[in-house]
Order: sequence, then structure tokens, then C-alpha cells
Amino acid sequence: MSTFVQKPAEVEKKWVIIDAEGLVVGRLATVIATYLRGKHKVTYTPHVDDGDNVIVINAEKVVLTGKKYTDKTYYWHTGYPGGIKERTARQIIEGRFPERVLEKAVERMIPRGPLGRRQMKNLRVYAGSAHPHEAQQPVALDVAKLNSKNVRSA
Repeated sequence: MSTFVQKPAEVEKKWVIIDAEGLVVGRLATVIATYLRGKHKVTYTPHVDDGDNVIVINAEKVVLTGKKYTDKTYYWHTGYPGGIKERTARQIIEGRFPERVLEKAVERMIPRGPLGRRQMKNLRVYAGSAHPHEAQQPVALDVAKLNSKNVRSA
């Protein structure tokens, strides 16, 4: 018996929807990254994009544990001398695009490179509960039931 290697033409992508309300960011991001990469499937092949399409709603209601809400800092550089910029998780969540905290957490758990970029395109994160993907009939995934530590009560 030989090792099974899935070909890109054999991939069956499903749609999964996750409600992020009250879930811990890091724990949620690991579940999302697993589904994006396809590691939850028996047919997982490292060099093939066989992950599912993941829709995340209520991303603005995610929870950061400890003092990360005020202390966690996101840095980026503009490319100019002295152009280092920073923003705390609180500023991002209370700002215009609160879904970026979750997107960055997932992005940093996906391998860098062409395959990782392709897998990240299968992630759709929405701050509110509305999303335009009802036609795909996504299957709900209850991350809170996977582990009691995934949920943090306020």
C-alpha cells in the first residue's frame, strides 16, 4: 500500500461558518488555520490547497485574554526612515476594521509563500453578523464546544 497523495483536481472544498462572538482570538485562529490548510481532512496533502472556505462572523466580538487587549501591539514599517508605526489591539478592535486582529492572527499561523497566500484567500472575516455567502450553504462549526477554554466569559 502506498501513501495517498491528493491531486489539485480531486480537491473538494466545503464552506464553513464560525461565529466568533466571545471566543478567544488565538484559539479561534488555530481552528481557522487548521480548516484553511485542510489538516482536519483525511486527504491532507501538504503541498495542495485542499482546505475549506471559512467564513467568520462577529469578529468584532472576539476576546483577548489577560492584558492583551490594551498591551498587545501591532507594528509595521512604512518603508521610510523612522517610519515604524504601532497600534494596540484595542485601537484596532475599536477602530474601522476590527476584523484585522483575527485576520492577522490566522495569517501568522499559515505558512508563508504562494500556497499560504492562496489558502488565506479562502478566509472571509466580517465584523458583524451579516455576510454575502448564504448561497454557498455554509455548515456551522461550533468552536466553543470543541474545548471549554475556547470561550472566555466577560
